[in-house]
Amino acid sequence: MLASQVERLERDIDRLNDQLAPLTSFVLPGGTPAAAYLHLARTICRRAERMMVELAARPDEPVNAAGIQYMNRLSDFLFVASRFQNNKGAGDVLWVPGQNR
Repeated sequence: MLASQVERLERDIDRLNDQLAPLTSFVLPGGTPAAAYLHLARTICRRAERMMVELAARPDEPVNAAGIQYMNRLSDFLFVASRFQNNKGAGDVLWVPGQNR
């Protein structure tokens, strides 16, 4: 079941990403309120993924590898969705060296 859910996320990522301008800089969290909340959800998802990887390294903690892959793809989806919500990337808050801290 997880494999099909990962595949669906990958299709959704591709569908949204096809409508976005290519990245030329790092994207900072922000933009529209919806995009900002998607960035927040992405950071929480990445944190959970890191915890799952840490648990999987322990011999007494069985962690499904497909679950880790799903969390990875979910966080990627949330990133692409946040860019989509920022006027398809036109409203992204981009990192400018020396200006953003």
